[in-house]
Amino acid sequence: MTFKWDAWQKQVLEYNGNITLRTGRQVGKSEVVSEKAVRFAIANPGTTTLIIAASQRQSSLLFEKVTFNINRRNDAGADLYKEQPTLTKILLKNGSKIYSLPAGRTGYFIRGFTIDLLIADEAAYIPETVWLAVTPMLAVSQKLRNKGHTILLSTPFGKGGYFFDSFKDPDFKAFHISSEDCPRIPGKFLLKEKKRMTKHEYAQEYLGEFTEEWNQFFSTDLIKASMTFIKWSKDEDGIAGAKYYLGVDVARYGGDENGFVISELHKGRIKIVKCFTTERVSTTDTIGRIIEVDNAFKFSKIFVDDGGLGGSVTDILIEKLGRKVMGLNNSSKRVTMQGEEKKKGILKEDLYSNTLMLMETGLMQVIYDVKLIRSLQGITFEYSSSAKVKIFGVYSHLAEAMVRACWCWKEKGLSVYMY
Repeated sequence: MTFKWDAWQKQVLEYNGNITLRTGRQVGKSEVVSEKAVRFAIANPGTTTLIIAASQRQSSLLFEKVTFNINRRNDAGADLYKEQPTLTKILLKNGSKIYSLPAGRTGYFIRGFTIDLLIADEAAYIPETVWLAVTPMLAVSQKLRNKGHTILLSTPFGKGGYFFDSFKDPDFKAFHISSEDCPRIPGKFLLKEKKRMTKHEYAQEYLGEFTEEWNQFFSTDLIKASMTFIKWSKDEDGIAGAKYYLGVDVARYGGDENGFVISELHKGRIKIVKCFTTERVSTTDTIGRIIEVDNAFKFSKIFVDDGGLGGSVTDILIEKLGRKVMGLNNSSKRVTMQGEEKKKGILKEDLYSNTLMLMETGLMQVIYDVKLIRSLQGITFEYSSSAKVKIFGVYSHLAEAMVRACWCWKEKGLSVYMY
């Protein structure tokens, strides 16, 4: 199979040195970098290439393309493998090695390698502390082999940080590729995305611009600082005596996704330990999913956005799970105090301000999740003519679920029964 590379991709393949790629989505950055990794390993016997990303899943995606490119050569008559590749390691007959590893929060698990080529996928999302661990790993190769190069590729994630700074670093050859410049992406698709997204979201995701809206509710720096861990398992990481809460955002009529976020509360501190979405599923499926997760976590409370379709979901869950289910629809909640049902107002700004306070005071840690990052980053605010704040976002499902999961911090001191 012969690939027809774009002009900028040819430059990437031919350049010998540090490279930083800032692009919109689907322009072909993974394809060209995976090909460059293979060419480097074949042309430079005995070298080590390390592919990293914030999570193993992300680094594995690029690693799979590297494996595909080697297999393509093998199908053409080459015999390159010294041994059968694994999910994280390739060993070639010429002694070259290619590894795929998660960077984690600090880079602790990738220390000890001496590497000739470092490839960081979605580099803008890798925690800053990781770079302190990985950059010394290139020093020996730089001195003894005149190699030790770095390739960064990513869509932007706000301003600041190692990836952002690489575009001002003369040691890096910088490429900026917009999705609008890619001939393989239909103009109709981009036009639809432009209408669907905010200007900020479209500029970041498709134009590859470093942006941060002045009215972003959760700042990029705060989001990065709060996401302190990559993986979490209840059996291995759950705290004895902790309580668990579920926040649910039910898709509106015609909506695409339901958002689910699980929080762990222990001694006044919160961890967001799990988040996920479901797409275009029935109300019955949504209810069944919540009950299934409740069986695993035994939630103290389940906070559901009971506006629209969420109202029927909430009512059925109350029948099945009882008073642990609570409707929070940005305007009011139902509470029973001393046997009498009353309404108590909880506005959208109450939910979001509570979460913001927990993040700013360091009372909350959040699991690293790209979808959650984008959802939080897309939440903006503005003031009306009456000085009331309006909080909104296009891709808000997980953010809406998260602010509900965080409401447990407010609820923990109330001696009331919730319905």
